[in-house]
Amino acid sequence: MQIDLTDTVVLLTGGSSGIGAATVRALWNAGASVFFTYLTHEERAAALEEELGGRVAFAQCDVGKHDDLPALVDECVARFGKLDVLVNNAATGAAATFSSRDYAGWVRGWQRTFDVNVFGAANLAWLAIRHMRKRGGGKIINVASRAAHRGELTASYGASKAALVNLTKSIARSCARDGITAVAVAPGWIATETNAEDLAAKREQIEAEIPLGRVGTVADVARVITFLASPYADYTNGATIDVNGGSYVR
Repeated sequence: MQIDLTDTVVLLTGGSSGIGAATVRALWNAGASVFFTYLTHEERAAALEEELGGRVAFAQCDVGKHDDLPALVDECVARFGKLDVLVNNAATGAAATFSSRDYAGWVRGWQRTFDVNVFGAANLAWLAIRHMRKRGGGKIINVASRAAHRGELTASYGASKAALVNLTKSIARSCARDGITAVAVAPGWIATETNAEDLAAKREQIEAEIPLGRVGTVADVARVITFLASPYADYTNGATIDVNGGSYVR
């Protein structure tokens, strides 16, 4: 099976590193044109654009700043002429734990986490759907997490990813009549910079809890997203695809 995304335009948030950068490469290798965002790592975004050459562009964007999102979607459409697939990948895990004694920090953590992980994704979906309807369809792919289903010590993160899964279902049920589908991807432990400290401290313990016996790679997730963006997944709607090596089976 050869995935061919020629003439497909993808807007992906959080594409300068980790799962996002791997997905930009995978989509590009399948023939897609990719417009991706970064928050702070401009040099990485520029290096990725230079590495891939044509059919890729990027813009700085804080997905949590909702007034900036209409211009982002418009820039993607202006650059590539349309928008076929939105990948909501940008996320934050601002610390908000029940062990904290800082109430103001607790409140800020929840607000920031939901501003990016939930409200940013929902707002971008709303904006993207306006373009997709004009062309007769499109796809929304939301990068959730295993935490959506089993909870997390950082409660705001787990709750935000659970909300993202439910948002996916709502889009799927509301927009299918317009030819627009929505799916979520829920990674477990993935070897990224964000997880590097935890993996260095307790990798053996983590891998012992994964039936496949290894931590996932960013390519493991990127390949699933690329498949979901392709015509092979056109009848997949409202589902959440787990990418966790069997560490949490629903």
